[in-house]
Amino acid sequence: MLAAGEASRFGSPKQRVFLPAVVAALELSSVDDVVVVAGAHTIETHARVVHCADWPRGPGASLRCGLRDLDAEAAIVVLADGPSLDPRAIDRIVAAWRGGMGDALAATYDAVNRSHPVLLARATWSTIPDEGARALDVTLVPCEDLSPPGDIDYDY
Repeated sequence: MLAAGEASRFGSPKQRVFLPAVVAALELSSVDDVVVVAGAHTIETHARVVHCADWPRGPGASLRCGLRDLDAEAAIVVLADGPSLDPRAIDRIVAAWRGGMGDALAATYDAVNRSHPVLLARATWSTIPDEGARALDVTLVPCEDLSPPGDIDYDY
């Protein structure tokens, strides 16, 4: 889970506010290991936390920090500011990967736009640029029957 950003648009460390809901969704899914990538702010959670000193370089740098010590064939990527993440979307993405849909997959909730969760097979990890997984070509996995995770940028 990427939670390394500064949250400057939000006005406070939104990771601390929304992280528990995202961790809970991950724990209800088929994911074996939850890793939270911290950077600009200290994060406290019962999940494993990896601090990324390179977080200012962009989400790709944070993602690479989180992947560095993983012993897995693939990783699910989610954002700490997506509190409505549905664990069924995670499991659907994993099933699509296991079914051979590709090495880079992303949920779509409107059949057009990519969203989270994103699955990256180990073969893609070395190709992640500083701008993050958004720069990678992905296969969209339909999740229109589920609620999108949200992407909270502002505190109203």
